[in-house]
Amino acid sequence: MAEKRQNTITAYPSKEAEIGRWLGAFQDARQRTLAELERLIQPVIDWLPPDNESSIGTVLYHIALIEADWLYTEVLEQQPPSEVEALFSHNHRDAQGHLTQIQGFSLEQYLALMETVRALLLETYRQMDLSDFRRVRSLEMYDVTPEWVLYHLMQHEAEHRSQIGSLRYRAERSIF
Repeated sequence: MAEKRQNTITAYPSKEAEIGRWLGAFQDARQRTLAELERLIQPVIDWLPPDNESSIGTVLYHIALIEADWLYTEVLEQQPPSEVEALFSHNHRDAQGHLTQIQGFSLEQYLALMETVRALLLETYRQMDLSDFRRVRSLEMYDVTPEWVLYHLMQHEAEHRSQIGSLRYRAERSIF
């Protein structure tokens, strides 16, 4: 008999229990992405679809970059430190506005990049109190709260996880 699945949210250690539950859901979304990436091989990571869609590697880089951008721009309201900027040596988009195609990084390198950014985000949120979690940040184009940022990043990753699944299927059919 298969082990019974637990569909519950396990709170992540945090100053505030409610934020910890949000972080638990956030981490669950990441675990689902990691499961989609299991046993992924380099040719599939770098495969470029014939329709100019992004490679899986490009999508993974994008997930990490966007998470870092939302953390520093919207949540912390500051420029990322130089060590964070150094993690992203490629321009986000090309001259046509498409994601810059990233090639040649191993799955381990993408996962390390994603984990580095995630650790920074988790540490920021772990220290937050509820008033800061819900404090509106007024940017030029919109207002946003850190609470909404977590929601948005979970949704963003879920959408790209679906894209990765589709790319993986197409790449494996094309290569093998």
